Amino acid sequence: IDCPCQCLTLVPGEVFCGGSCSLSFSFFTIKGDIPLKQIQVFDPALCCSTGVCGVEVDQALVTFAADVDWARQNGVAIDRFNLAQQPMAFAENTEVKTFLEHAGQEGLPLILLDGAVILTGRYPTRDELVRWSAIDAGSEGAKPAKSCCSTGCCC
Repeated sequence: IDCPCQCLTLVPGEVFCGGSCSLSFSFFTIKGDIPLKQIQVFDPALCCSTGVCGVEVDQALVTFAADVDWARQNGVAIDRFNLAQQPMAFAENTEVKTFLEHAGQEGLPLILLDGAVILTGRYPTRDELVRWSAIDAGSEGAKPAKSCCSTGCCC
């Protein structure tokens, strides 16, 4: 993955920085030569794209929204689809359509990994996102790494 100003390049196992930029990147490595996976989350009908709104917010949604943000910052490809806002995404995906016909929307959320059902009925943990996406979150488990300098680049 390259940053827009070309100062950061991700190679399997290492991050190299050859310049400086104002962008902040978290350090991560790819395990071996395994390509990053595509994770799709099919949410039940929520009031907004994350479900983190309104007066009574579900803590599971708050935690998952934070984990998704963290994973995206670390290069994980995650797409979320809200039944209330994107019903066509549910109707056009064969796996999701079949799941809804059998389990109904009560079975949501539905998580797909590279198009295959991997989890239903609850949101994945940060550790599961790390494992499925083939990133190495470092020795601190699935916690975001600290930047190595004030500019966010390792120059």
